[in-house]
Amino acid sequence: MNSFLAIIWNPDTELCHLLGLPIRYYSLMWVIGLVAAYLIVKKVYKDRGIKMEVYEPLFVYCFIGILAGARLGHCIFYEPDYYLSSGKHFIEMLLPIRFMAKGGIQMVGYSGLASHGGTIGIIIAMVLYCRKYKVKVLECIDMVCVATPLTAACIRLGNLMNSEIVGKATGTDWGFVFVQNGEDFARHPAQLYEAIAYIIIFIVTLLIYRKHKEKIGSGFYFGFCIATIFTFRFFIEFCKEVQVDFEEGMAFDMGQLLSIPFIIAGIWLILHSRKKQH
Repeated sequence: MNSFLAIIWNPDTELCHLLGLPIRYYSLMWVIGLVAAYLIVKKVYKDRGIKMEVYEPLFVYCFIGILAGARLGHCIFYEPDYYLSSGKHFIEMLLPIRFMAKGGIQMVGYSGLASHGGTIGIIIAMVLYCRKYKVKVLECIDMVCVATPLTAACIRLGNLMNSEIVGKATGTDWGFVFVQNGEDFARHPAQLYEAIAYIIIFIVTLLIYRKHKEKIGSGFYFGFCIATIFTFRFFIEFCKEVQVDFEEGMAFDMGQLLSIPFIIAGIWLILHSRKKQH
C-alpha cells in the first residue's frame, strides 16, 4: 500500500480521564456541537427580541429530544429484532446498560444512535417546548436549524474518531485505513465527507440568515436544513458500508429510505415558505 496516499487512521478514542471516568472524543464532539448550537441559537433569539428566560429551557428540551430520539431511532429502525424481543432488551434500549449472559449488568453507554431518530426526537421536543413557553413552532424550529448543520458535523467527526460508520473499500491505495477495526486496506472516510458537507451547509445557512432574517418563522430554514442534509446523506450512503445485515442486497439502505421523507418535507417547506412571504 502506498503510504503517501493512504491515511493510517488509529487515534485513541479517549482524550483523557476525569475523576476516573474516560472522556471520549465522541462524547466531546457531541458536547462541542451542542454548546456551539446553544450559543448560535441564543444570538438568533436575541435578534428576534425574545426574552432569555424563555430561551434557556430550550437547550434541555433539545438535548433530551435528540438523545432519546437518536437512541430509539437506532433500536427501532436498525435492530428491532433484538431490542423488542424481550423485556431485558427493551430496558437496554432505554438505559446505557447490557445484561450479561452469565448474569450481572455492564455499563456500555449508548452505542447506537440514529440521526433520523434524533431529528424526529428534537422536532417533538421543540413542539412540546413551544406549547409550554408560547413560542411559534416554525419560528423556533427555524432558529434551531440555523445551527443544526454545525452540530451534525461535530457528531460525524466523533464517529470518525471512533472509526465507526465507515465507508466502503476504495479498491485503491487512497483512503483511510481504520486500524482499530483490524483492517489493512483503504476505505472511503464517509464520516469526513459528511462532516465537510454539513460545515458547508452551515456556512451557507448562516450567510442566508444574515441577509434574510425575515425568513425566520416561514419554515424556510427548517426546510433548507433537512432538504440539504438528507439529500447529501442519501447520496453518501452509496459509498458507506452497510450498518446492519438486513441491508445487504437492498437497492437503497435504511438510511436512504428514511432520508426520502425528510427531503420531500424539506422541499415542500421551502416552497411553502415563499408563499407565506408573499
